[in-house]
Parts: sequence; C-alpha cells; structure tokens
Amino acid sequence: MTSPLDPNAGGTALRILITGASGLIGSSLIPHLEKQGHQVLRAVRRPPLTPDEVRWRPLTDAKELPTEELEAFDNLDVVVHLAGENIATGRWSEKKKSRIRSSRIEATRNLVSLLSSTSSPPGTFISSSAIGGYSADGDDGKTEASPLTDSFLGHLCRDWEESSAPLQTVGTRVVHLRIGLVLTPAGGVLGKLLPIFRWGLGSRLGSGRQWMSWIDLDDLIRIISLSIEDSSIDGALNCVAPGAVRNIDFTTTLAAALKRPVAPPIPEFIIRMLFGQMGQSLLLEGQRVTPARLNSRGFQFLSPDLPAALRNQLR
Repeated sequence: MTSPLDPNAGGTALRILITGASGLIGSSLIPHLEKQGHQVLRAVRRPPLTPDEVRWRPLTDAKELPTEELEAFDNLDVVVHLAGENIATGRWSEKKKSRIRSSRIEATRNLVSLLSSTSSPPGTFISSSAIGGYSADGDDGKTEASPLTDSFLGHLCRDWEESSAPLQTVGTRVVHLRIGLVLTPAGGVLGKLLPIFRWGLGSRLGSGRQWMSWIDLDDLIRIISLSIEDSSIDGALNCVAPGAVRNIDFTTTLAAALKRPVAPPIPEFIIRMLFGQMGQSLLLEGQRVTPARLNSRGFQFLSPDLPAALRNQLR
C-alpha cells in the first residue's frame, strides 16, 4: 500500500485522526501535522464541540455505537492511536493493572474493530507501545527483533500490539511505536524531575546502574511524522535516541545542566516500599534499547545524546 505522502505521490494532504490528542505527545503532534497542511481530527470521549472533534467510546464495542459515530471514522487516511492510562502514577494494584490493560488492549481492539467495519478503512494505523516490554537484563542494546518478556509489561506490550493485527487483513499498514522515556519539561519523567532537581534534591535511584532509554519529544514527533509519510515502515519501531544512559549518568547530567548539586541516593528498599511493583519495574529496572530500524534508515536525530536533549528542552 502506498502512502499519500510517499515522496513519489506528490505529498497529498491527509485526513488524520488522533486518539490521546490532549496528552503529552498528541498535543505536540497535532500542531506539527497541521503545519504540514493535514486535516487533523481529535478523538474525544464527550459530545464533539467543534468540527475537528469526533466522539470516541474506547470501551464500547463497535456494534453498539450509533450510526453517526461509526460514520465519523470512515474515510480516514491515517489513525495515530496514543491513548492509554498513565502507568507511572501510583502503585500497581490489581485494579490499577486491570485499568492499564483495558485502556490499551480493550480500547485498541474496539478501535480496530470500528475501523475495520468502515467502508474505507485507513491506509495507515500507528499505535503507541513501549520499550518496557523488553528484558532489563544485560547491557546489550535491545532491537526491534529482541523478544518481549513474560512480565506484566511484556504481556501488556505484546497483547497491545497484537490487538491491531486485524487491520492488516483489510490492507492497513500497521506501525507499533515502542516509545522510551519522553523528554520534555511539559510532563513525563523530565517534567516530574525538574522541580526536584531545581531544589537540589535530585539523586540517583538505588545503584543507579539501571539503563534509561529516552527520546527528545521533538525527535519523537519527527519519527511519528516519518511513520506517516513512509509507506515502507511497518511493525515495531523503537522510538529512542541512540544515547541511552545509566540512571547515575542521567542524574549527574541533569544536575549539571541545572547547575545544582546531586543529593544522596535513594535506597532501593525505600522505592519498593513506596511504589511496589511499579517502582521496581519503572524506577529500579531499565532497558538499554537501540533505534536499530531508524539507524538503518539513516534517521538524523536532532538530539542524539542527553546533553543535546537537555539543551533543546531546557532552553
């Protein structure tokens, strides 16, 4: 299938639907796409208030939706699916983990079912995923060919990605964005750490040897745009910069950028006591991930290393 934005196709403006439009990534992606001349629709969970909004009920089966809501998802060129409950807030109780899975897997299945049932399914479906499904063992860089683990995050990412498989049977190109730690002062890990580090309280977590694979938000937007434009990209795509660092190096680099001291480390048992499984998986473990497919395409990162990303995001 050829994308309307393939260089040989003349760069046609596209009709693009975004879920998670008000989130950290979506709120930056939309103006970028609109500046390129695309028509961008926002999927909202309330009655639409403007012509660029579409009503979306993520946990409702497509067969139960009224006709006018179904028709709003027809004749889309691209769908960028970014919605999902934040996994980095609070302890992972069984109820929380159920909500995390439902917000990703059930919501994606329902969206895919809805899109597949239209008279003209989208040519491209781009869905967020995460690098947390890779093993935290070893210092080797995980590529898109590396297996996902049997952990909670491994099963989550695997099931999440498999949920979009039915679209391939109707000819839709499917891309899974395996996204690392997104760096922007507007939110995510950097947004949470900035106030702490500015007070001189930033410190390494546990041993500090756990890997942090990150991506500058501006580079992530460019990667998503590339995934829309280039019809040869499909399947898993690691969205990380080539300059993964250990937590101790992330800590010292951020503190230096802010001209602040580094505080004493936080012991591992404190993190486990406060955050349980979430703290173990997200704070004390980490994956060294490499953007193998982007590297093979010659993608040029604006921020290939952490100092460059911090200069860009903190200017």
